[in-house]
Amino acid sequence: MKDKDNRTTKRIIGDNAEEAVVRMMLNDGYSLLCRNFEIHNVGELDCVFMKDRDVFIVEVRTRRNLGNYPSSSETVDFRKRRKIEMTAQYLISRYNLYDRNIVFLVAQVTHDASGMFKNIELIPF
Repeated sequence: MKDKDNRTTKRIIGDNAEEAVVRMMLNDGYSLLCRNFEIHNVGELDCVFMKDRDVFIVEVRTRRNLGNYPSSSETVDFRKRRKIEMTAQYLISRYNLYDRNIVFLVAQVTHDASGMFKNIELIPF
């Protein structure tokens, strides 16, 4: 199913999950450095936040709460982590973040069948 912007339901849920993570992080005192930082043929960073001297690179993953299936955080495999790390090198250079601690997190967003978010959990990787 697609909406008026030609986005699939999966894409809409993903976009809304990313927005929910941003709101949560801002409410917790983080500042948003950028969203969807993309380097062609390298990768994309969903959300990047700063707090104190730390930079938090957050990969947002959604999953319906369906019982014993693997968690959405487990979908960030070695290949995906490597792409995130390589893209982070460009981010560090572009924003001159060499003196900052870099923290990589997966925001595991659980939703129900209607797309309503039930839980957001931050997991280091």
